[in-house]
Amino acid sequence: MRSRSYGPDLTPPWKRSKPAPEVAAEPDLVVEEVTTGFCGAVVRCEKTAQGHTVTLEDRFGKHRVFPMEPRGFLLDGKAVTLVRPAPAAASHGPKLTASGSIAVPGARARVARAGRIYVEGRHDAELVERVWGDDLRIEGVVVEYLEGVDDLPAIVAEFAPGPDARLGVLVDHLVPGSKESRIAEQVSGDDVLVVGHPYIDVWEAVKPAAIGIPEWPRVPRGQDWKTGVCRALGWPQNTGQAWRRILGSVHSYKDLEPQLLGRVEELIDFVTAP
Repeated sequence: MRSRSYGPDLTPPWKRSKPAPEVAAEPDLVVEEVTTGFCGAVVRCEKTAQGHTVTLEDRFGKHRVFPMEPRGFLLDGKAVTLVRPAPAAASHGPKLTASGSIAVPGARARVARAGRIYVEGRHDAELVERVWGDDLRIEGVVVEYLEGVDDLPAIVAEFAPGPDARLGVLVDHLVPGSKESRIAEQVSGDDVLVVGHPYIDVWEAVKPAAIGIPEWPRVPRGQDWKTGVCRALGWPQNTGQAWRRILGSVHSYKDLEPQLLGRVEELIDFVTAP
C-alpha cells in the first residue's frame, strides 16, 4: 500500500481562514480592534520585547495599546493585519537629535569637560541620556548619578567647583519650603546651579499621551507613589518593569513636559558656558 505524506496543517481546506491583507499602520488610519471593539486612529507603532504594538486614539482622545496580531483589526468592516509602515525616505533637511538639536554627522564625542551634571535618581539619569545623550557627548558633558539629595553638600565640597569646572544639579520635586530647596540654597553659588522639576517623580515628566494614558493617577499620601501608579493603571506592581515601559515610550523631547525640558537645557548651558 502506498504511503502518503501529510503537511503539518491537517485543517480541511474549507475550514482554513484566508490570510488577511496587510495594511501599513500609518498615522491617522482608523481601525477597530476585533476583540474589544475599540475604534480609533493610529497614533504610533512600537517594537517591544513581546512584539510590535500599535497605539490607537478614539474620538474622545483616549489611547489604547494593542498587539499587532494577524487579523487583529477591522478596516471598513473587513479583517486586516496591521504592519509597521515602511521607513520614511531620507529628508533633505538637517537631521535632528532626540532633543531637537541639529545632529552633526560623524561627530566624535568631545573629551570630557571638567564640569559635570549630577542627576538625582537613576530613572532621571536614564531619561536625560535618552533625550540629550547625543548633545552631551558632543559637548563633552558627563552626567553623574546622584543617589539622594542628602549627599549633595558632600559631593559639592569634594568636587570643588570653579569657573572652569562648573557643577549643575537636577533634583526631583524642587518646590519652595521643601528639604530639597533648603539643600539647594545651601550649595548654590556662582559655579553651582541646582534646578529641579515640580513632579513627585520623573515619571510624571513624561506626557501621559506618550504612554497611552489619559493622565497620571493621583496617589493618596502615605502610599508609595510608583506602586500606587502601577496599581491605578492596572499594570503589574513591578516598578522596574513599569519604568522600562515608560522609558521605551520616549522618543524625543516632544514626549516630555516643558517643566523638565527647560531645566535640563538650563543646566547644559550653564556647564558649557565659556
